Amino acid sequence: MHLSLQTDFALRILMALGTSGQQMSVEEISRRYNVSRNHLAKVAHRLQTLGLVKATRGRGGGLSLARPPEDINVGEVVRAMENLGNFVECMQASSNGCPVAGACGLQGALTRALQDFLRRLDQYQLADLTPNRQRFANLLAESGTSEG
Repeated sequence: MHLSLQTDFALRILMALGTSGQQMSVEEISRRYNVSRNHLAKVAHRLQTLGLVKATRGRGGGLSLARPPEDINVGEVVRAMENLGNFVECMQASSNGCPVAGACGLQGALTRALQDFLRRLDQYQLADLTPNRQRFANLLAESGTSEG
């Protein structure tokens, strides 16, 4: 299983906001994680559209969580960010060109495995991803100040 970079960035943004206790700019988050500001901005916008993040414009503005970290389900985030219907070609009826579709068990096996994966993620809330919030916040803050 491979999650997209967008999902990775979404989870990183949410974890940073969940541990900071304050608003953070996209610039600040991108600097701390040492990732592309442009990519992060697109993901932040998507998280805002999904109602997971609030954005405040202007001086002193930034991003903040729209809900407490205990109320944001990791499985929900992954489902919202990933296109899981196209996990393999045969799962997309409109573009399925596999000559053995319907005669093999791959689609069923992968569908069940994907469901198991998502059910496992459903057992975690955002707060669970940073069990030591203070240590996480300290490490993230340090990474944004080091010369690279």
